[in-house]
Amino acid sequence: MTESKPAAKPSNAEKKQMRSAARLYAVQALFQMEVSGQTIKAVCREFEVHRFGATYDEGEFAEGDVDHFRLLVDHAVNYQARIDQMTDRALVAKWPIDRIDPVLRALFRAAGAEMTQMPTPPKVVITEFVDVAKAFFPDGKESKFVNAVLDHMAHEAKPEGF
Repeated sequence: MTESKPAAKPSNAEKKQMRSAARLYAVQALFQMEVSGQTIKAVCREFEVHRFGATYDEGEFAEGDVDHFRLLVDHAVNYQARIDQMTDRALVAKWPIDRIDPVLRALFRAAGAEMTQMPTPPKVVITEFVDVAKAFFPDGKESKFVNAVLDHMAHEAKPEGF
């Protein structure tokens, strides 16, 4: 009889990559909730079962940090009003959050959740979510826009981080 070895713990680099994937998935989940009206529970279950580490004809999905994903989505939903107000203050007056692209709206909510409710340093949140913006808008100027808005939000949420 052979004994199964316990799974190796992920390295720090793998943990970082899993958190990055969780951020991308959180933005996708928040977008999906907004456009489809699905509940947080249904969307999270779908992502955890069908996306995290899954392999399809189109390619392989990265393994995500499930706990980080759940916290981001949960905080984004539970603190949405506060996060949206903070985002509005960072946007120009003629472009309130309800007028911007729904993917960017989901991104700002996920980033705002991490910035206000989690201990992640603000510069890490900005860098990570600018990378998420580049994944969704590889040829656009959106990543610069995201950087500017998140920088403003971070100075409001965690001024001690600068």
